[in-house]
Amino acid sequence: MTTSVPVVKRRITPRAETVRRQRPETREEQMIEALSPHLNLMVRAARRAGSRMIRDFGEIAQLQVSRKGPGDFVTNADVMAEKTLISFLSEARPDYGFISEESGVIEPKNDSPFTWIIDPIDGTINFLHAINFFAVSIGLAYKGDIVAGVVYNPITNQLYYAEKSKGAFLMTPTGNVRLRVSGRTHLEDALIASNAFKTDRNAKVMSRMAADVSSVRYTGSAALSLAMVAAGQLEAYIATQLKIWDIAAGILLVQEAGGFVADFNGSKKTDDMVKNGNMIAANLALKDAFLKKVKEK
Repeated sequence: MTTSVPVVKRRITPRAETVRRQRPETREEQMIEALSPHLNLMVRAARRAGSRMIRDFGEIAQLQVSRKGPGDFVTNADVMAEKTLISFLSEARPDYGFISEESGVIEPKNDSPFTWIIDPIDGTINFLHAINFFAVSIGLAYKGDIVAGVVYNPITNQLYYAEKSKGAFLMTPTGNVRLRVSGRTHLEDALIASNAFKTDRNAKVMSRMAADVSSVRYTGSAALSLAMVAAGQLEAYIATQLKIWDIAAGILLVQEAGGFVADFNGSKKTDDMVKNGNMIAANLALKDAFLKKVKEK
């Protein structure tokens, strides 16, 4: 009588040098992996902050809200999103500084020339009214010059990004779409956007504009409006009382999409836009006409 010997299947563990890094599973992950190290980090940070925001957006009535000033609100969603951004970015780049809406200025360490400029929810009033036109905005400045920017609407999953001298893009499920500003050349065909009509100067400027353009929109988000200028959906975004975190990423989007960005005096320096609190972002064909209109008395 013969006894059969059971076959024992051995589990073979691959040697360390043969273990390869897993490839990104989705097209979106592949696109993110292909970005530069800075943009890769910024996109991941924006998506991480946005994931919680999506949940909060569905529970607007339960959010804690405080008022910093007239028409200036902050929610616990703003605070948590900012903490997420600062924590995530600091872990990856511990020496970089921050300029943010809620936390103010955090100085760089070890003489780093880099500073993150973040707005956790650009368009808080829209967010509070369950209007899905708001965004996470992240800009990166190198010695004061904006070199990378990401604007992300977590509800619509629209993610815009740009890097200095490398173009501006919209990331979609099927691929990256290159952004180009509008080619319209006549004021009467122009669709423009602005921010707070109730400020005296902006009210006067936009009243003059309204008579000559196709229409004016008051959007509630500077970052997304600038992205729309970059995408050719708006001919211009003209606004006052702006802060650097409102516009840092959006400025680069428009510039890299072939557009014009300046303050009302025509200065292209970001410091002047912030100091004067006003800006025009427009296509090249209509920039002179817009500058003329804002200077009229």
